[in-house]
Amino acid sequence: MKWMNKLERKYGRYALNNLIFYVIALNATVFILSYLSPQLEELLILYPQRVLQGELWRLLTYIFIPPTYSPLWIIFVLYFYYLVGSGLEQAWGAFRLNLYYLLGMIGTTLAAFITGAGYTGAYINQSLFFAFAHLYPDFEVLIFFILPVKVKYLAWLNWAILGFTAIFLPLPYKLAAVAAVANYFIFFGPDIYRRIKLRRQVQANRRRFFSEVRKAQKKR
Repeated sequence: MKWMNKLERKYGRYALNNLIFYVIALNATVFILSYLSPQLEELLILYPQRVLQGELWRLLTYIFIPPTYSPLWIIFVLYFYYLVGSGLEQAWGAFRLNLYYLLGMIGTTLAAFITGAGYTGAYINQSLFFAFAHLYPDFEVLIFFILPVKVKYLAWLNWAILGFTAIFLPLPYKLAAVAAVANYFIFFGPDIYRRIKLRRQVQANRRRFFSEVRKAQKKR
């Protein structure tokens, strides 16, 4: 996309390399510190009313809240985040990964201020997975370290869960889900549109071809 290329030429030198490593490292740090101070998470969540009271760090620290506090699962989840983030940086470069993550944060922040609810970075991390599955649909992961599954199937399941959230759950969840994955559609929307348009054109050409064949057969 032209606008993204312009941004990269202008601001690419400011991009943070290995962004996902720092996010994961801080997730792990919060995970460990939470055992020493169980109230730590409350100091990090994005509560808009607290931000307006001067607690500006919440605009950033909510992305450092770990997705789970299970000692077993945290290892698997953070490793998977690293796999996804490093794969995206390899495909896009540091600047575009930074931009993708930043757009997810902006969407989440807007949703928080609209609803007044407290948010974490869960849906932003989910949007990273959607991007990874789009670029590497046939990449296999081992569920429970045993069962190999292609990420495209896991992505379909996550899209279904996201759709359920957007339709049936309360407004804060709806906006959080939609806003945090808006970055996915900003990045991949044009490509998805072209694919749909091409598929429809192929189907139309196929119907036209078989229609002409049937007409030719009738003339015989």
